[in-house]
Amino acid sequence: MASKNRYADAPKNADYTIDQQWESYSAAEHDRWDRLFRRQREILPQRACSVFLDAMARLELSASGVPDMAELSDKLELLTGWRVVPVADLVPDDVFFDHLANKRFPAGAFIRPESEFDYLEEPDIFHDIFGHVPLLADPTFSAFMQAYGQGGLKAKGQGQLHNLARLYWYTVEFGLIKSPDGLRIFGAGILSSPKESVFSLDDPSPNRIALDLERVMRTKYIIDDFQQSYFVIDDFQSLLDSCYQNFEALYDCLRGQSDIDAHEVVTGDDVLHHGTHDYFKAKGSVAS
Repeated sequence: MASKNRYADAPKNADYTIDQQWESYSAAEHDRWDRLFRRQREILPQRACSVFLDAMARLELSASGVPDMAELSDKLELLTGWRVVPVADLVPDDVFFDHLANKRFPAGAFIRPESEFDYLEEPDIFHDIFGHVPLLADPTFSAFMQAYGQGGLKAKGQGQLHNLARLYWYTVEFGLIKSPDGLRIFGAGILSSPKESVFSLDDPSPNRIALDLERVMRTKYIIDDFQQSYFVIDDFQSLLDSCYQNFEALYDCLRGQSDIDAHEVVTGDDVLHHGTHDYFKAKGSVAS
């Protein structure tokens, strides 16, 4: 391929969706999906939350080539009413929130090139479908995602989008959840990464802190490395319940407070593990 994203110049609809053109994926691209899938399938059984693993089976996701989003959507819609819509790349915030508010998840249609098999900055179809879509088969988590989309449209109008984006980052992308067997992964950014699937649960470097909505919305994050802090929810119902409050009052409170650096532990935190930060100190990411 001349470009790693062959959909970059694809005709876009008004909502930024495109034609996936599933039949155009090459044998090499299907094989790349299969190898990515098999690698994560070997890592996640004792690491991913049970809801994710069960949903993978219900949606029949497998190492059988790049999924057809239309066929996958038909299965998903029967479970929770959601559909997966193909896009060329990241879409504008208001478009993204409108999709979520209407039970549509925009997924990148391109698959990473072989040269970026282990790490990709922008989300591709493996990250979006493997990492995000299974949990949309769970009624409670899917209700949270719809509520997030509705809240995003309001937050943008109030100038508080940066605060709400942090909630998405530390839950939907990099969240951990309690289970009877210990902490488990539910964030898509972790679920689609073999190294972070291990690091997030096993490495002593990062903090692991019980999620508090106001605290998370104050916390900065980094986009090009492992997280310096992971936030832990009790269950998906508590995450959903956190959305049913007066966010305008919360935003008013946040405007008068300073941001918290990604590695910090602050007064009032319910710290499940106080990180050593050794990994980050070795890279000069935090002060020794």
